[in-house]
Amino acid sequence: MNPLPRSELYPEIEPYRRGMLPVDAVHTIYWEESGNPQGTPVVFLHGGPGAGSAANHRRFFDPAFYRIVIFDQRGAGRSTPLGELRDNTTPHLIADIERLRTHLRIDHWLVFGGSWGSTLALAYGEAHPARCAGFVLRGIFLCRKSEIDWFLYGLRNFFPEAWEEFVAPLAEAERGDILEAYFRRLRDPDPAIHMPAARAWSTYEGRCSTLLPSADTVAYFAGDRVALGLARMEAHYFRNGIFLPENALLSNVDRIRALPCVIVQGRYDAVCPIVSADDLHRAWPEAEYIVVPDAGHSAWESGIRAELVKACEGFKQRLSPR
Repeated sequence: MNPLPRSELYPEIEPYRRGMLPVDAVHTIYWEESGNPQGTPVVFLHGGPGAGSAANHRRFFDPAFYRIVIFDQRGAGRSTPLGELRDNTTPHLIADIERLRTHLRIDHWLVFGGSWGSTLALAYGEAHPARCAGFVLRGIFLCRKSEIDWFLYGLRNFFPEAWEEFVAPLAEAERGDILEAYFRRLRDPDPAIHMPAARAWSTYEGRCSTLLPSADTVAYFAGDRVALGLARMEAHYFRNGIFLPENALLSNVDRIRALPCVIVQGRYDAVCPIVSADDLHRAWPEAEYIVVPDAGHSAWESGIRAELVKACEGFKQRLSPR
């Protein structure tokens, strides 16, 4: 009898190598490697944009099999300068992934991304399909105007209390354009102005990210580094349509359809509603599509977490040397 596939996170591990990689005159990105130095490479793309990575992100992957590459995108986490908007676009992030891959002397890798990480994974894969061994995608976000409007206004239908707190710092006249009102505050150089705005934005997202209330999730989103990177970067990317043509990710999915992919989506994901995952799967019917029936958006909800680990376990079979 075949044993059931592993569905629990792996134990905590520390990186065996880390560094700071200058990518241009403005930005330097943090990167780390953990697991097996001779293993199959996997790159983890964090959410937001701007949320940064965390130690627990290493734990989705078998450290005996995978060479686990984690980095913080421009303006996020331990990359510097934190919250910097100059030269910060999706094409810049794609170029950074390639620069890091070359720096680490990796030919191709499994690409793992959730939420904004799924957006960036698709954009990177469509730009560099030959460098991708496959994809594990969670909480699909295609960054279409309808999805941005949903985040800013539609979430009120499910989380009215969180939404009221989100717009409370804004004058009534500003609430017709929440994005611009917040962006003005978030780009203000005075921390007394931009930090309260960042915490309000980030906490709003954290409160809406789980099916059941999670104080730990909200506390994580409220931390200064996460809040500033995430809020400032999300507002910047949202108001610029992620610097790609509308619907570009679905329009170009044929470039990666021949590659294996697992899509994991919470049925009750309010931050990135399931319609986007459904649209992606209709455009990419070859991808394995898993809907977790009792989960929201967060990767740390038990059903989502289990399916992500199982997906990475499944790729061990696909990617093992023959």
